[in-house]
Amino acid sequence: MDFAKLMSAQIKKGKERASPAAASEKKYLKRSEIEAQRQAAYRAEQEAEERAREERLAKKRKADEEEAEKEAERQEKRRRLAEESRRIREEEEEAEERKRRNRLGLPDLPPKQKDGEEGTPVPEEEDISEEVLVDKLRNLNEPVRLFGETHKQRLKRYKKRIGADSLAAIMTDGPIPTTLQLVPEKDMKVEVQIPKETEARKFLFRQLASYFTMVLKEWDITLALRDADVKESYQGKQAYAAMVQARENMRPLFKKLEKFDLPDSILQPVVEIVHAAQERRYVDANDGYLRLSIGNAAWPIGVTMVGIHERSAREKLHENENSAHILSDESTRKYLQSIKRCLSFAQTRWPPTDQMQLMG
Repeated sequence: MDFAKLMSAQIKKGKERASPAAASEKKYLKRSEIEAQRQAAYRAEQEAEERAREERLAKKRKADEEEAEKEAERQEKRRRLAEESRRIREEEEEAEERKRRNRLGLPDLPPKQKDGEEGTPVPEEEDISEEVLVDKLRNLNEPVRLFGETHKQRLKRYKKRIGADSLAAIMTDGPIPTTLQLVPEKDMKVEVQIPKETEARKFLFRQLASYFTMVLKEWDITLALRDADVKESYQGKQAYAAMVQARENMRPLFKKLEKFDLPDSILQPVVEIVHAAQERRYVDANDGYLRLSIGNAAWPIGVTMVGIHERSAREKLHENENSAHILSDESTRKYLQSIKRCLSFAQTRWPPTDQMQLMG
């Protein structure tokens, strides 16, 4: 046996077995190989960031979808609540309208039609052309056209607004629509004394309603003629809100004038105020307002009980303590304050000839 051949064979076999490992592990690398490894690591990092970004976007998209669903549910709930409140408000307005019709002797309201129903056809003699109907609705400060509304529905809405199915009832145009027939400006001058006759008393109520309607209408026109920047300012918005509030607060007064049941304790001072305002004596009108609102009753000021004996004038404080004050009624207080605001506007619209009659 040749020992040298055997050793050479074993050495050759060991070199062949160790050559792949040595080839795989290089002691030195080329610059291109380093750049390739860097680019591979960069691509792996970018892919990981892209996957993380897609995961975050998916989570955000899911959260937005859930929030949109919740918002849709809230919108639907608000819509249902709004429809319910509108239905309740319409029922209350319908009940109030029925009471007013019964009070004025007008025919009752027709049965309410369901949505989409036209109801009974309008007779030709009661129909109104489209142009005339649009003008009448515009004069009543009503929407000229509603979405999906036909001519018959628009005519029925106009009839309901003026308060009669046959268009026979007269609803005056103005800031506060009323069934009282307004008088022209030349007949608005009131007398200080309240008449006793029924017809003359009714004419006095028409005069009062006509005067306040004229003042409110002039007030609205004056505010509408202002510049746009004045309207959009804070003071301009406050002035318009004061006018709207005064107009709304005077509705109970107009209802009392329609029913001809305004008590003399309020009617007489109001007539004096209007009479002085028509003569442009605004200081005297303001004095009448103060007498009506505050009066001449004794008011306790400061120390009211000194010692064990009452003073002689103290008993006057208790004379009217059981009777309600005129301003204790909320609606009365509001329309009296609205009358005072009308006076403040009237002295700027119709200034007095005597400057001493200007209110402060």
